[in-house]
Amino acid sequence: MSLLFVILHIGVCIALIMIVLLQTGKGADMGAAFGGGASQTLFGSTGASTFLGKLTTVVAIVFMLTSLALAYMSSNRSKESIMVDQQAPIEQKATQTIPETSTQLPPTSEAPQPVKSDKAE
Repeated sequence: MSLLFVILHIGVCIALIMIVLLQTGKGADMGAAFGGGASQTLFGSTGASTFLGKLTTVVAIVFMLTSLALAYMSSNRSKESIMVDQQAPIEQKATQTIPETSTQLPPTSEAPQPVKSDKAE
């Protein structure tokens, strides 16, 4: 059931994107206001809204309904584990190994001397 809603939701998303991209901007109606034709409306430049505008509204409503349905279905999932028959693994503490002998040199009281090079600068 949820797979059907996901597929429908993806289809509606793609349709909504395509419908919005097919529409003309608001600036394109300026030519119709000065007698440039009937624009893309059914009843002229001041008439009813375009077919694409109405289709956008319908597809947006379907998009919102599928979004709500998917959110409801995902929030009402069962809280059971899918690993009911399996036991939890036993946790073991790692043992800490301390080296028995130290390889470090004993500290000296003298400061290190800079290395002299044979080349003249």
